[in-house]
Amino acid sequence: MTRELEFSVPEEESGETAEKFLKKRGFSHKLITSLKHTGGLTRGGKLLRTVDTLTAGDEIKIMIEDRGAIIPNPDIKAAIAFENEDVVVFDKPPGLAVHPSIVHYADTLGNLYAALYPNSAFRPVHRLDKDTSGLCACAKNKLAASLLCNTSGESERIIKKYFAVVSGEIASGGEIDLPIGRADGSIIKREVRPDGQRAVTRYKPILCKNGKTLLEITLKTGRTHQIRVHFAHLGFPLCGDEMYGGDRSEIARQALHCGKMRLALPTEETIEIESPLPSDIAYLLR
Repeated sequence: MTRELEFSVPEEESGETAEKFLKKRGFSHKLITSLKHTGGLTRGGKLLRTVDTLTAGDEIKIMIEDRGAIIPNPDIKAAIAFENEDVVVFDKPPGLAVHPSIVHYADTLGNLYAALYPNSAFRPVHRLDKDTSGLCACAKNKLAASLLCNTSGESERIIKKYFAVVSGEIASGGEIDLPIGRADGSIIKREVRPDGQRAVTRYKPILCKNGKTLLEITLKTGRTHQIRVHFAHLGFPLCGDEMYGGDRSEIARQALHCGKMRLALPTEETIEIESPLPSDIAYLLR
């Protein structure tokens, strides 16, 4: 897959190098180096070096080549909530892993992506746990990946809102700022611990019912299992989250859903996407 972009150099950036011009537009050092080696950076139809000085009115053209390497599987089911030439946002169902692995070799979101876009590498902008449902954005090219993946947690380019149902009633919103690290003796499980990495979770209650609370959650950091660990630590485990003490009597997976997303695209357009609360989570608040 080839992504083409064209820029016209404005008067105020005349005299700057091509590298500085591109970095201002979110191009990573790695992507700029790739353009240099592949001849994907031109001015007026001629190759442009990254150290060359630009003049107002110069027409800069970018050509980004991309290739995929994951086994395609068109039988995987995941709806597309939004798509353009730079990004696709899937509405991932619970039970579907995002990345291929030894355990999930050909039955992941990555395998579906490979079937839909055979000439593009799979680059999810963020990761959802296998049993977490909702919006999952994937960059279709190196530029989109550079812009959207070169951040952590809350940023101007991608903001996600999660919805979770926890056991117990939480009357007011707040912020959890507790470090998270790997639990001793486990590869997967995490816990709040003083030697962990800083993790910040912001939340507000939407509805209290049946001894449970529906929360809207945003993350300032992006640690593994962050939402699940933080609320379990406070004594409000996510319903269905057996790993962290949640009750599975009414739902067979953690009640966690990425329901809203705002993306700033390479075209400078900003979009907002929503995914409704799945029926198994809504059932908890019946």
